[in-house]
Amino acid sequence: MKKLTLLLVYSLFAVIVFAQQNADTLQQTGRDYMRKGDWGNAIMVFNRALQQKPNDISLLNDIAYTYFLQRDFAKALETVKPVVESDGADVQSFQIAGTVYRAIEALKEGSKIYTKGLKKFPNSGVLYSEYGELLWQKKDYAAITQWEKGIATDPNYPGNYYNATRYYYFTTDKVWSLIYGEIFINLESYTIRTAEIKNILYDGYKKLFADPNLLKNYDSKRKNEFEKAFLTSMNSQSRLAAAGIDPAGLIAIRTGFIKNWLETHAAKFPFRLFSYHKQLLEANMYEAYNQWIFGSAVNAEQYQTWINNNPEAYNTFNHFQRGRVFKLPKGEYYQNK
Repeated sequence: MKKLTLLLVYSLFAVIVFAQQNADTLQQTGRDYMRKGDWGNAIMVFNRALQQKPNDISLLNDIAYTYFLQRDFAKALETVKPVVESDGADVQSFQIAGTVYRAIEALKEGSKIYTKGLKKFPNSGVLYSEYGELLWQKKDYAAITQWEKGIATDPNYPGNYYNATRYYYFTTDKVWSLIYGEIFINLESYTIRTAEIKNILYDGYKKLFADPNLLKNYDSKRKNEFEKAFLTSMNSQSRLAAAGIDPAGLIAIRTGFIKNWLETHAAKFPFRLFSYHKQLLEANMYEAYNQWIFGSAVNAEQYQTWINNNPEAYNTFNHFQRGRVFKLPKGEYYQNK
């Protein structure tokens, strides 16, 4: 009798494991169809998996997102609304629901979804980023508040840096578009957005040095000591911009800046981006790093010429760049200090 009972238990366990594995396999198959743009097959397979794992949040997210990609927004909402109203909703659930509401321009409902999601997941960089995008869609400049919260709470999510860089670039700001832009391209190094931000950085330095005295750009009412320190160190290199800004000139300016920063401000303001500059200087990769940013943005032909003339420096940095993970610690947030 005891052996029979054990056999039944093992058999039941085997059935459960098989069903689990089968559902997971079906979900992966559905995602493969989704990536190929075969929405009909994706939904069909996801629904088969859902029969084996009823009310599974991950599967419901996949189904809702597939309907969104298919532009069947009614079905997407029908699927995802019960999910975000349940206790099991995850970050992706709120993200999908918010994206659907943005697509149909139901921005009031979308705002409620992001607010609810952030109440449950207050450290989610992606929800801050997309909530800010919804506000920007409404032409509500409070969008920057959400992006800044995302940077402060989830410093390694790139989307908030991307959005904040573009926002500050089109304001009178001459500091944060440069800082956030460079952080962004280190977090997201090889995308279309990276190329866009590299161009903003190059033009941003022209904007920064438009006035010979950079400290005129310091807003004393804000009393942000980090900004003042940044502008002070940059101001010490202002003479190098007298003949104009180009990649070679920026390398000289930024080399002088980081040496000055490390001597005068690094102890007070520990900052991963600038400690990374120090690491690159010490490894003789700083020129290659700056060429990767500015040379590639300004003139592809001239950048290729630099590569041809400096193959060892290029290969060393390229291998290092693609093999490292750039991470920022929490607590190095100086926008409001």
